[in-house]
Amino acid sequence: MSKATASPRSNVARSALQTALSLATATALAAVVGIVIARKFGRGADTDGFFAAYGLFIVLVLAATAFRAVALPALARAHGERRLAAETVTWAIAMAAIALPALLLSTLAAHTVAGWLTGSLPQEAADTAADVLPWMIPAAVAQLYAALAASALAATDDYGTAAAGFAAGSIAGLVLILLRVEPDGIIALAWGMALNGAVALAVPLLALALRGRPRGLAPGVREIGARFGEFARGVTLPLVLQMLYVVCVRFAADIGVGAVTSFSYAYLIASSLVAVTASSLALVSSVPLTRLGLGEGRAARHVVSTSWLALAVVAGAAGVFALAGEHVARSVLGSAYSGETGAELGLLVVYLGPWMVASVGVSTTFPLLYVADRARGLPLLSLGALVVAVPLVWAGERLFGLEGIAVALAAVTACVLAGLLLLVSGGALVRVARGLGSASLWSGGLAAVSFALVALVLDPILAALTGLAGYVALLAALRPAGLRQAWSYLRALG
Repeated sequence: MSKATASPRSNVARSALQTALSLATATALAAVVGIVIARKFGRGADTDGFFAAYGLFIVLVLAATAFRAVALPALARAHGERRLAAETVTWAIAMAAIALPALLLSTLAAHTVAGWLTGSLPQEAADTAADVLPWMIPAAVAQLYAALAASALAATDDYGTAAAGFAAGSIAGLVLILLRVEPDGIIALAWGMALNGAVALAVPLLALALRGRPRGLAPGVREIGARFGEFARGVTLPLVLQMLYVVCVRFAADIGVGAVTSFSYAYLIASSLVAVTASSLALVSSVPLTRLGLGEGRAARHVVSTSWLALAVVAGAAGVFALAGEHVARSVLGSAYSGETGAELGLLVVYLGPWMVASVGVSTTFPLLYVADRARGLPLLSLGALVVAVPLVWAGERLFGLEGIAVALAAVTACVLAGLLLLVSGGALVRVARGLGSASLWSGGLAAVSFALVALVLDPILAALTGLAGYVALLAALRPAGLRQAWSYLRALG
């Protein structure tokens, strides 16, 4: 085995830790930004407008994350064939077909887009969305190209540089927000996001530049067209999945002022848990899986093992919010989230639990389509998900409000997971369904026991902390077979 392809046994675990720490840092700093919004601006039309625009930002950022899954196998193969630089440039040109229209819409049609996003909300919401869109979308485009640079580095087994860039960008953006939010208002948040994207792109780009000036970087039209086709096909499903959030936000706006903000905070909490756990593991495993190939049964084992590790974390977090959601929301976000509003936010995170289970499965299955080169059915699956989602989310909102929207979102995502598994391997669906069911029952059952018992005798905050400690102790003592096997699989993957 060549030096380029050799990898120590702990490589995947170490790379996953680096990526997870980077995502955790970015998530923690994003949470601080959320706290600034809540404490400075409360919960009203202006925050609804901000989060409505933020939905589009998240769409493109998710495309950036999805792009890494799409491009990593191709870049890893290109690195082995000594043509990584040319492959990277080809991808960069192809991505401009998405980036340029997004930039034009955010600058030339900001008010039109803002009006559609905010629906029947007050004009203040539309004005806020129109103000922040010209900063948010360029920030998202920068994150998209930062993902390309990070993927090129990952193809050489360098995950630390990009992780440092993402963390540094988050810190720089937060500093700018804290300095300017008082005199400039909510627009300062969009400025910070733009600076975040610029730094996140600059660090890995500089690292690539310092590696020398490679030759043969002029790709042909055919190569660019092929990469654009792969990119478009690859990001279709993640974009549609994130568009589901935009659809949810749109129907939440019909509930009344503040509903969009509450749903957005709950969704950000839930999606952050998925990103820090499942998404980081899925990203760093793409390169070694490309080298090893997907043998018989490996796809199902990979999805189940990765999901076990992610769901163990998700269940504990859901238990904390179930017991102390109102107290956490009031303490962290301010008085606007006290009482019924804070309790609603905590329960929304719990209602999003089934969505988190399905999303963990989607995050770990999606990259396998590119490892196995079976992504051709993605556009049809994406279209089907969007067609089903709109009436289902509408019905959920009409029948049960925000809780109904959360349940509808989970149902659509579960259908997407089933479709992905069928594309990867016909036999994977049943094995993954059993594995996810076992992981969910173990993690959810232990969490239910740990948190429910202490909730009867302790106040919410103390009960949440005691329940979390009990949950961790039960996991450590019982050591479910699925969890042990998952850790062994991760360590062996490198």
